Amino acid sequence: MFRVCLIADKSEQVEELSARLAEKGFLCSIASGEHGTMEMVTKQTVDLVLVALNGSLSGSGMQLLPQRIRQETDLPVITLISRHNLSTLDRGPDVDDFVLEPWDTDEVAARAKRIIERRNNSTTDGGELIKCGDLTIDLARCEVYVGSRLVELTFKEYELLRFLVSNKGRVFTREVLLNKVWGYDYYGGDRTVDVHIRRLRSKLGDSDYIDTVRNIGYRSRDDL
Repeated sequence: MFRVCLIADKSEQVEELSARLAEKGFLCSIASGEHGTMEMVTKQTVDLVLVALNGSLSGSGMQLLPQRIRQETDLPVITLISRHNLSTLDRGPDVDDFVLEPWDTDEVAARAKRIIERRNNSTTDGGELIKCGDLTIDLARCEVYVGSRLVELTFKEYELLRFLVSNKGRVFTREVLLNKVWGYDYYGGDRTVDVHIRRLRSKLGDSDYIDTVRNIGYRSRDDL
């Protein structure tokens, strides 16, 4: 049984999502509004947080909530967002994944389960390191460094970077990356890969660790 906290305005759509997630093995609690939400998240034992960044929850306080959750609890966060607001992901909260409205319960469940299970199984024996120039991935600690600087990544960003750097020089299409990293067919297209690549590049700094191969996809450089 996976435990999920759903932060959203209470509505028929939210209640239905919660009920259908329960049928798929998720114990889902609902929190609405800004006040007391963080206290509820921190006091509960949950595996993942879902945040709806639409309607009245799109205020400045709620926009910052996913980042606060990650900083204060280290819990993975999935946002539920409208296609109209999709562009805000590039400059918005630091999240592990997102699901477009109308929310498909199978999609939400698949993404949540994948993140939780891979996060629980992410510990690697030994102190194996993967290097790409001055970029270092510590597999044992799931940490990424550029030089001596620790880079704060979401779990999904980490998984994407780890996969690319583990296969340096090899080109992967967006569809293959979705399958290998996300582990399912993406319902809304391959934009999620582009969003995560842009965020990775921004966090890693000026060095070009990841190349864009025009009309094909992405690869980790093998000449560093």
